[in-house]
Amino acid sequence: MAGHSQFKNIMHRKGKQDAIKARQFNKIAREITVAARSGLPDPAHNPRLKAAVQSARAMNMPRERIEKAIKSAAAAAGEGHYDEIRYEGYGPGGIALIVECLTDNRNRTASDVRAAFSKNGGSLGETNSVSFMFRHGGLIHYPAAAGSADAMMEAVIEAGGEDVESFEAGHDILTSVEDFTKVREALEKKLGPAETARLGWKPQNLVPVSFEAAEKLIGLLEILEEHDDVQHVTGNFDIAEEVLKKLAS
Repeated sequence: MAGHSQFKNIMHRKGKQDAIKARQFNKIAREITVAARSGLPDPAHNPRLKAAVQSARAMNMPRERIEKAIKSAAAAAGEGHYDEIRYEGYGPGGIALIVECLTDNRNRTASDVRAAFSKNGGSLGETNSVSFMFRHGGLIHYPAAAGSADAMMEAVIEAGGEDVESFEAGHDILTSVEDFTKVREALEKKLGPAETARLGWKPQNLVPVSFEAAEKLIGLLEILEEHDDVQHVTGNFDIAEEVLKKLAS
């Protein structure tokens, strides 16, 4: 288990679930609004919106909150408008990081993200400075209860997916950008709705991180994750279990 999944595991061990859930609600509501505005405000006819709504339901977001987010997409021009921006850079230990944002103020977000990197042993780079180390594609996650590793592998192959990684917390599935919707829908028919499904970034290779670098890296990730404009943070880090235990203590 590496990258963002490791970070979520660390935060869980630190007992920050409630604060994380509140931020997740705000961020998925923003994604729902953007998705609804990018196409029809009907999940049945808007794949991105359908995926966002399914993610919201998986997090037990109240129905009223979901409907409010969809309705806000029909607000007057300029209200609730968000730009999608990707930042790339290096964190402590030379770890490559991709930060995906939805913002209504580009200058504010750029300044905050740059400050987070510089104050926590990292450096923000230009667009495409680290993305070549990642694969861009469909990222689908099912909980462990969805099936065994073998059953999930079989289902993914039949659906046309490219890869699946099974671990204690669940199953991470990778698809091509072109096949994302097709694979997600095929898996949904067989396994039910995914816990999360979106286009994103997956590291091609992982970099081991020392305890000293990991401690600084987690500090940077926490700051980024707590920022309202940051939707997703992906890194190519691999933190050993013994280091994780020290970080969580």
